Amino acid sequence: MDNALYDYSPIVDREPIHWPDGARVAFYVGLNVEHFLVGTASTSINQATAGLVPDPLNFGWRDYGPRVGIWRMMEAFDKYGIRPSVLLNSDVVEHYPQIIEAGLARDWAWLAHGRNNSTLQADVADDERAYLRHVVDTIEKATGRRPRGWLGPALTETFRTPSLLAELGLDYTLDWTNDDQPYRLNVPGMSSVPYSLELNDLGLFTAHALSGPDFVQVVKDQLDRLYEESADSGRVMSLALHPFVTGQAFRHKYLDQALEYVANHPGVWLTTSDEIAEHYTRTSAPTAG
Repeated sequence: MDNALYDYSPIVDREPIHWPDGARVAFYVGLNVEHFLVGTASTSINQATAGLVPDPLNFGWRDYGPRVGIWRMMEAFDKYGIRPSVLLNSDVVEHYPQIIEAGLARDWAWLAHGRNNSTLQADVADDERAYLRHVVDTIEKATGRRPRGWLGPALTETFRTPSLLAELGLDYTLDWTNDDQPYRLNVPGMSSVPYSLELNDLGLFTAHALSGPDFVQVVKDQLDRLYEESADSGRVMSLALHPFVTGQAFRHKYLDQALEYVANHPGVWLTTSDEIAEHYTRTSAPTAG
């Protein structure tokens, strides 16, 4: 079946997007803050043990993120004035409340990212509306703000997810990684904001085995090209990060170097996905993309 969620819209045929203060590229960090179930196969660095219960090898690798990695990454975010857009499993609220406290102190943006990253949204068999309501309400209670955006665990949805999210007061999703600009979905009140599977540490470092210097160069190349293309219409650059990947000690200086380049690049709006969605919705014509 054809995808009824959005229409085809070539980027060369659109009305120009203008970011605040003449910026050409809107940059945000999508920081995946996740909880994994100890008895369920999940994101793994070594498939040899991924099916075991328990699986200390892979669970321990993932568990490094909330215990150590995210605290190291905070240093770099603070240094360059970057407020991450936190892709938050609602189970994090219960298991790692110190992370919520640290993010609130830094005015991070909070997006709904399912209950945990061992349960895919596509596999939610019970009442999806109630499931999503629990996720959204839990995050709102913990942060004092109702999340506006959504990223499904492993970027998964059902065909009903966008409409249910709109019912719950959300107004954008990151799941459909098919553009360098926001666009409106064919669901009233819902838009898509760019996210990246390619400019994503999980793929770059674990699937493609990039070195730290290679990572820095990829970030530079992405920004330079988007800046070149944005002379007449703004672009969005997302950098997707996971604390158990980029939070490793030997990668820290490369994260620092990448963020330094972005933060000091002319024409870059250091922002959040919330602010991108709000600006786009407020300033663009209400037509689907």
